[in-house]
Amino acid sequence: MNYSELGRSGLSVSRVCLGSMTWGVQNTQQDADQQIEYALSQGVNFIDTAELYPVPPSGDKYGHTEMIIGDWLKRNPTRRKDIILASKIVGPGLSYIRQGSQISAESVMQAVDDSLKRLNTDYIDLYQLHWPNRISPHFAKHAVGRVRFSDTDRAAETAQMLSILEALNTCVKQGKIRFCGLSNETPWGLQQYLNLSKEHDLPRMVSMQNEFSLLHAKDWPYLIENCVAEDVAYLPWSPLAGGALSGKYLNNQRPEGSRWTFEQRNGIFRDTKGTEAAISRYVDVAKAHGLTPCELALAWCDNVEGITSTIIGATSMTQLKENIAAFATPLSEEAKTDIAEVLKQYPAPF
Repeated sequence: MNYSELGRSGLSVSRVCLGSMTWGVQNTQQDADQQIEYALSQGVNFIDTAELYPVPPSGDKYGHTEMIIGDWLKRNPTRRKDIILASKIVGPGLSYIRQGSQISAESVMQAVDDSLKRLNTDYIDLYQLHWPNRISPHFAKHAVGRVRFSDTDRAAETAQMLSILEALNTCVKQGKIRFCGLSNETPWGLQQYLNLSKEHDLPRMVSMQNEFSLLHAKDWPYLIENCVAEDVAYLPWSPLAGGALSGKYLNNQRPEGSRWTFEQRNGIFRDTKGTEAAISRYVDVAKAHGLTPCELALAWCDNVEGITSTIIGATSMTQLKENIAAFATPLSEEAKTDIAEVLKQYPAPF
């Protein structure tokens, strides 16, 4: 396993981060235990979760994934030091989480305490803002015209960011969180937080967790350049595009128990003629170079300059083993060239 520094935190994280959003719906406590143990045995030291999880989110299951991790930690208290544990506070919009309110100083304080209780830990290594208060071009809203940037009150948004940073600072001083990060943010949002941190001597954002894959590479090069220049770790989520890049959904296939058999946005906006054509090409490229489609997609992601650690998820041990092994699979220059040709033809297929 290879490791990289998490921004300016001084923490060394594995190039593979174990995602957990299926734990509680598609995976049981026993499944999660097995995944954690195997990942640790392979050198993975980075686990990502969120108060929102599992996915698809619901009021009935809210917080359940953190409780699953907390159950494992309760039974394995001496292993806490072996893990860089990341979690997130939700942005606005979900009525069953703090009445759908925006992220505020008050909600940060409450959410941190609630996550600590569910996780059975005294501290969270990396605490992230799951999405911003303003409407941003994420979760399939990146098409031109979907978001009106001029609708954002920049002064009010910046004042809100400062208040959030001050609350995070309180949590850091109390020892409840060690470092702070962003998720589903833009270059403007990142830079505002960095500027405010410097101006007011507040915690600096050390990471950015955004969707990134062969089907969704919009953060390259602009946001990733910003992250590299500012020493901010870039953490891709959904590197297999919700499992689509495995090829298992081609020709309208829906394997029983797979993510796209669940009602959620991940199986809706990726299911287009463009994605079908792009995935078919990537499957052909993988076969031509003796790789599985998952190995190709994950190895490509790991190879992108600026990537710190890629968040993977799995619903079976077979998937998890293949996904972790993919990061030890070097891509030949010929494979990179073939991938680049497909990416050029299908830069944003959904």
